[in-house]
Amino acid sequence: MVELSPDFMDTILRAAAMIGAGLALIAGIGAGVGQGYAAGKAVESVARQPEARGLITTTMLVGQAVAESTGIYAFVFALILLFFIIL
Repeated sequence: MVELSPDFMDTILRAAAMIGAGLALIAGIGAGVGQGYAAGKAVESVARQPEARGLITTTMLVGQAVAESTGIYAFVFALILLFFIIL
């Protein structure tokens, strides 16, 4: 069995953490696309039914808050990978 040096294992761990952080940030793209889609559909809904503007806006903002939390979780996970695992 081949024994790997601690320096090599540390390098592999750092590389894997950086790749994982980059992949985690892809979730931020999905959150942005979802928020844009929700805002566009809300504008369409208000255009069709102006009297329901308040309810549509409230529902849209709650949905966007949930979508944004996904992006924030991914960002925090990426920061954890970059700064806590690498140290």
